[in-house]
Amino acid sequence: MVASRRGSGTLTLPSGQTLAYHTRTHDEEGLPHATKKTMADHLRRLESLFTLTPQRMRMIVEAFKEALETGLEKNDQVVPMIPTYVFGWPTSKEQGDFLALDLGGTNLRVCLVTVQGNGQFELTQSKYRLTEEQKQDDGQKLFDFCAECLKTFIESNFSGENEVKAPAKLPLGFTFSYPCSQAKIDHGVLIRWTKGFGAPNTEGNDVAAMFRKSLEKYQLPVTLTALINDTTGTLLASHYVNPKTKIAVIFGTGCNAAYMERVENIPKISKLGIDPSSEMAINCEWGAFDSFEHEHLPRTKYDTIVDESSNKPGEQAFEKLISGRYLGEILRLVICELIDDGVLFLGQNTYKLEVAYCFDTAFLSLMESDPTDELLMIIGIFSHFFAVETTLAERQFFRALAKLIGKRAARLSACGIAAIVSKMGYLDEGCLVGADGSLYNKYPGFPDRVHEGLVDIFGDKGRNILTCRAEDGSGVGSAIIAAMTKVRKDAGIYPDL
Repeated sequence: MVASRRGSGTLTLPSGQTLAYHTRTHDEEGLPHATKKTMADHLRRLESLFTLTPQRMRMIVEAFKEALETGLEKNDQVVPMIPTYVFGWPTSKEQGDFLALDLGGTNLRVCLVTVQGNGQFELTQSKYRLTEEQKQDDGQKLFDFCAECLKTFIESNFSGENEVKAPAKLPLGFTFSYPCSQAKIDHGVLIRWTKGFGAPNTEGNDVAAMFRKSLEKYQLPVTLTALINDTTGTLLASHYVNPKTKIAVIFGTGCNAAYMERVENIPKISKLGIDPSSEMAINCEWGAFDSFEHEHLPRTKYDTIVDESSNKPGEQAFEKLISGRYLGEILRLVICELIDDGVLFLGQNTYKLEVAYCFDTAFLSLMESDPTDELLMIIGIFSHFFAVETTLAERQFFRALAKLIGKRAARLSACGIAAIVSKMGYLDEGCLVGADGSLYNKYPGFPDRVHEGLVDIFGDKGRNILTCRAEDGSGVGSAIIAAMTKVRKDAGIYPDL
């Protein structure tokens, strides 16, 4: 006999949402032995697919370094290593009021940043939700929406006796976190959309010019001073607060990195006449690593399905193994395969699990952090969202699977960081890596797993490389870059490239 009892109650997610569940939970000792054995067999198979050995990681790092170097040497490479025309680090003397507009994967954010110098700043911001329709609608309409939200923000913050008095023209840094080819800091041609965007009539166009058209349409008192990537902003903002920061990474809806490179080490811009001893921030756009060759990353059949069914098949191979947009879908595909094989949820209606991307990556975080013996959080997820009952053996399997997928993402992330560290020779002296994104900030144990990965790659010296929660790159970083750019332009030392 299988010992069982009815379970019911409520669970509260970190978002504040309350889940009600009604399910039958089974005692582990009462489970049929074949069920436990089947789960264990499948887990061993999946462990072999998702586990990264230190030797494999070191091989990935070497291939990654080669891709970084190639991107600096030539244009139009898989890892494009985009020059940002952000020159050098902030001096900590920057001051003034600056606007920042951040077009992210989920929200549009408008900020007023008062840069005070010496690593200090004040921030006022508003967020505006982006709909899926807006992400796929005409590109100019998207920028019109950005300008409309900016107008609302300016009217709210610069119209009142106690509000900040606006100057004739406010300098604005536009955080546009998608791969752009730049020849000037205030221009950028969109190479490709990422993060699920697909707005037509945008790729191949200067997005700064498109946004200026929208600014003129709404007659806004704004000067677009700099077009930046959020990772570049994260690099500058984190260094502004802690000068030991030399690399910035984003692990969220997408993944990316930025660091400061000497101009003499960027052969593809050698003919521009820039002082070779100066430094320029590089936006790596490393999410595309290994997209064409598929020689280095440990892709499983589930990763192949994610890629082929995405809106950008054949692109962003590294990102699709790491970012928060895809981890839940990878786990869902494994579950669906086991349902089709007659292993899971026999006799239950599983149609809700058959919807692509219905399994949010946040569920993996909750599954890994479930503190209860019976894994009640996992009961709540499957019963509330998917209307299926689970046994304890199944729930233990789901948590172990979530850990495999999450750990692989963190260890691959460590490979990317290690490639930059190795290339720049930061290992002996050590450095800080400013890290941002929902995966880094919210997924339990993700930073620790990145650090473990760095030690597996470099040995004890890997402990010299520390990640820390980054400063607000898309807001504060964008404003600081706008401030730095304004200083250079006012002094007449900014190259007109």
